[in-house]
Amino acid sequence: MSDAATTGPAAASSAVGGDTAMPARGLRGRLRRERRPATWTTFLRDLVVIIVAAVVISALIKAFLFRSFFIPSDSMNPTLVRDDRVIVNELQPKVFPLQRGDVVVFRDPGGWLGDGSDTSATPRPDPTWLDWTLSVVGLTAPDSDDHLIKRVIGLPGDHVTCCTGAGQIEINGQPIDDAFVNKQLGADSGTPFDVVVPKDSLWVMGDNRGNSRDSRAHVDEPGGGFVPYSDVVGRAFVLSWPTSRWGWLDNHPESFSEVDRRDHG
Repeated sequence: MSDAATTGPAAASSAVGGDTAMPARGLRGRLRRERRPATWTTFLRDLVVIIVAAVVISALIKAFLFRSFFIPSDSMNPTLVRDDRVIVNELQPKVFPLQRGDVVVFRDPGGWLGDGSDTSATPRPDPTWLDWTLSVVGLTAPDSDDHLIKRVIGLPGDHVTCCTGAGQIEINGQPIDDAFVNKQLGADSGTPFDVVVPKDSLWVMGDNRGNSRDSRAHVDEPGGGFVPYSDVVGRAFVLSWPTSRWGWLDNHPESFSEVDRRDHG
């Protein structure tokens, strides 16, 4: 009896304990295998995925949101000086409207760069592979020499004239106080003009009025000196380099406030 009593339950208990112990050991072994350190192959694979994703995202940002451009001339002095870098918001005017006073980067409407007069800086060397790589993500713009940067003075439908007896530009009969202009000329322009900005176009001028071949210099050309919206890359809103000059680019709404007030009744 004692043998039967001893061996029966004990054997059963031992059998139960053995059945549960074996799977637990197997689970611990699997966990140890799953916790093995990542191999160099895995690390490099993940690194490549991260880099590719970053480049793709940056390229999309460049294509649809922001780009960087350098300033090739002195036409926007003192707001911008030669070799400054600016960040351009490409959502304006594609998504959001432009305002008078905005600084815009645009492609040559036709003949503005033909004589090289607006890019009088020393010719830049051909882009290197590093320039090309950085341009993919929008950190440089090797094609900056193919673009111009000016300030919007007239919007579609505006009647823009210069100059009043006080030497001021008038927009829709309202003189503007453009304090951002280099006043070496003693007036807002050394060249008189009287234009009406056509639909989907802009009248643009450099802040350095005595050294800027802007809309005024192209009035007698086929485009009439106007910049089509289709040629506008976007609005420059940050001066990003050099860091000592970092800051937001002001569109000086106070200079155009009376015009805006009249436009809205």
